[in-house]
Amino acid sequence: MAAYSSYRRRVGAVRPSHLMFTSGVGSLVDLPNFSVLVKGLDDWQYKAPEDPENNPALITEPRLLSAVQSLLSKTVRELRPAPWLPGTDTNPNGEAARTGVPVVPFPGWMRCTACNLLARVDSRAFGFENDKPNKPHEARFFHECGKGSKKRLVVGARFVLACTDGHLDDFPYLEFVHEGGVCEKAAKPNLLMEDRGGNIGANVRIVCQRCGAERNIRQAMGKRGRDQLPRCRGRHPHLGTFSPCQEQPYVLVVGASNQWFAQTLSALAVPKAGVSELDAQVAKFWANLQHVKGPEMLPFMRSMPPLSFEFEKWGDEELWAAIERRRGEEAAGQDQGPENYPDLLTPEWEIFSSPVLPPPSDDFTAYRDQDEPVPPLLKGFYSDVVQVERLREVRAMIGFTRLDAPDPEDPTLVKRVPLSRSKPTWVPASEVRGEGVFLRLPEDLLSRWERQVEKSEALRLHKEAYGRFREYRYSARTGQPFDESTRYDYWPLPRYYVLHTLSHLLIRTIALECGYNSASLAERIYAGTSEDDRRSGILIYTAVPDAEGTLGGLVSLAQPDELVRLTKRALTGAMSCSSDPLCAERLPHAPEDFLHGAACHVCLFVSETTCERGNRFLDRRFVVPIDDPALAIYPELP
Repeated sequence: MAAYSSYRRRVGAVRPSHLMFTSGVGSLVDLPNFSVLVKGLDDWQYKAPEDPENNPALITEPRLLSAVQSLLSKTVRELRPAPWLPGTDTNPNGEAARTGVPVVPFPGWMRCTACNLLARVDSRAFGFENDKPNKPHEARFFHECGKGSKKRLVVGARFVLACTDGHLDDFPYLEFVHEGGVCEKAAKPNLLMEDRGGNIGANVRIVCQRCGAERNIRQAMGKRGRDQLPRCRGRHPHLGTFSPCQEQPYVLVVGASNQWFAQTLSALAVPKAGVSELDAQVAKFWANLQHVKGPEMLPFMRSMPPLSFEFEKWGDEELWAAIERRRGEEAAGQDQGPENYPDLLTPEWEIFSSPVLPPPSDDFTAYRDQDEPVPPLLKGFYSDVVQVERLREVRAMIGFTRLDAPDPEDPTLVKRVPLSRSKPTWVPASEVRGEGVFLRLPEDLLSRWERQVEKSEALRLHKEAYGRFREYRYSARTGQPFDESTRYDYWPLPRYYVLHTLSHLLIRTIALECGYNSASLAERIYAGTSEDDRRSGILIYTAVPDAEGTLGGLVSLAQPDELVRLTKRALTGAMSCSSDPLCAERLPHAPEDFLHGAACHVCLFVSETTCERGNRFLDRRFVVPIDDPALAIYPELP
């Protein structure tokens, strides 16, 4: 995927999947010689629909699109992949090289690596060169200084400001070095940035060459330095807008891990329970079929890709009736708001827990051993095992946050930054295919365990830690008193700790024993959200854009002998950790606000792309007996 700057030249490349999780709208992307900021959706260029060869195929997933509309706006009609065309290697000056994502150099202040001159990128102090179409990574800013006017490399000044409302701005170097005033010697002062290095954190001196004023960037760090910074200007550089904001910004180093967090939704393309195959196909290709005005258009529609072969089983009368049903459903849902946010997990749970699995399709194929789904040695551990031979996961980006990562279950803690200035008509999306294993725990076992630990000290400490966590994040973002009545809103059921911990144990065992990269695995926990909605499932699956997602190795682990060996090793390994006794004794006590117990990077933590809750809500003591056997759901190992 090409990345474009305002200089209308390709300046680098990132993988399309990075646009969802690493380098999406509003994020800073580090190129070899400078950094750029990905602009909002208003500036993205897609080819006109009448040019089908250059128009990227839309991604279809009705459930996910409905969820995006509920959170953003009904104006969102499409899920689009990254704008990309093949051919950049064969023809660097062709159409493919001019197709990509728009970016702008950021931060707006840059520093010469030779003379330490600090100036804005638009001050004409620096030049820009990008004259090698086949080597965009060599694009760079330069400064002609020193003898012979040699072109010296210019890099971005490495400090920016960000606030909890998601704004991002340049560091105010001029105001900072003059302590809020102006230069007494010149209207346009020259600044120097001298990086002194050392091992005491930021040790960067800003000097005004005109009046001699100087300050160290350390004076802007910490709580005292933050209080001396100006109020946030409410800048969204990816949108080119400013808005009123009263937050006090934080100083961040370019490349800091908390400067950007993607907020995404994902759904598996599973058949809807009680929906016919025809209705499911109509929903899948609704982006094309919604424009059909009458049955007389159907013969022409059938002749056009991608619908040429999708509806051969049905006649025009059946197909038109299905289109009308879908149109009626669309009209009935026009007035639904965020309070009717669709649950993306429920349809998946209904399919996996159904006694009869749906017929195989290109997007979803699953089966279980009808005679004996669960191996005899694991009867007390699992109540069902489903081998998912084929699945498709669709992910959509709905916004992003700064400083704090979004919580997938609690939308009130962090403010989401919009992707565009106006209501979007589409959002970035990606689809990946893979395979997986669904494991269901016995409901009677989970219910009995919940009653057993309901009044335990360990569970009480976990719940209180969650309350402190919500209070801290809410107060840090808003500066307002915390509403005590909401302290435990969105706290997961106790069974979530068991299901989540067991999922991580199995993922780590698969990665260690079976050759799968742990980052290529993902999880979906089906635990329910209330006392009346009790679920007990785990889906461990591969969903990555390369071949590792569909090698068949994960499905084979659900075979009886393999599953017994895998489960034994996972549970046995959970009994000890090389960080014990420190890890085994850990419980969240005040004033800490971490949300895990006996868990660490050695025994339970996995990569951020693998865990659905950021390595929170984990505790080995709830699965195996590492201290009190009464707290473990499996007091005896298989």
